[in-house]
Amino acid sequence: MSATRGAGARTLTILTPPTAAKHLHPYIRSRAVPLTVASVVGIAATAAWTADWLEDRPYFDHTARVPVLALAPLLVTAAVGVGLYSHTEELDRTSVRPWWPRRLVHLLALTVLAGGLLALAVPGHPEAFGAPAMVRNVLGATGVTAAAAALLGARLSWLPMTLYGGAVYLAAPRAPGGAAAVWAWWMQPGPQVAAWVVAGVAFVTGVALYVRRGARPEDGRA
Repeated sequence: MSATRGAGARTLTILTPPTAAKHLHPYIRSRAVPLTVASVVGIAATAAWTADWLEDRPYFDHTARVPVLALAPLLVTAAVGVGLYSHTEELDRTSVRPWWPRRLVHLLALTVLAGGLLALAVPGHPEAFGAPAMVRNVLGATGVTAAAAALLGARLSWLPMTLYGGAVYLAAPRAPGGAAAVWAWWMQPGPQVAAWVVAGVAFVTGVALYVRRGARPEDGRA
């Protein structure tokens, strides 16, 4: 739908829902969004089954779910990060429409989906390693992965967070709090405020960087 105001005036184009969907479809297809969504759902289902299985083992309690809280967010954000790769880079560069709104909606929608499904995978015990800790880890990992996509490219976006998460899983002290709540925020219980601050800063910074720059082109051009 369009409207023109006066002779020589610019044409104002208003996108109706069908037209908006038509413009979104190439973006969704170029980022393989359905495959990313299917991966997130599958990882969340596996995480829920694994967490329940671990908790039911003899001599274990809810703290046995810690490996799930460490590994599942890495897997879903790796899927999200690789899904930021564009299969139509040349078309992206020549598009007359701004890309940042689509990047923002795309990344936020996947973050909400991943955080919500993984939170359901670890019900109960919010004071320890339950849904709050899982949501925090998803947010922080998404931010780091989004920043890596902007700086390294989508196909390598999983690498920095995986290296950090693996190192912290092995090195974090058993006692929560203190300085470890900052450098080992990944392995902290849900109520640790400092860990939430670090994860929140990582999320906001990474999303802003990706939305502004997009994923680094695979041909090496910045």
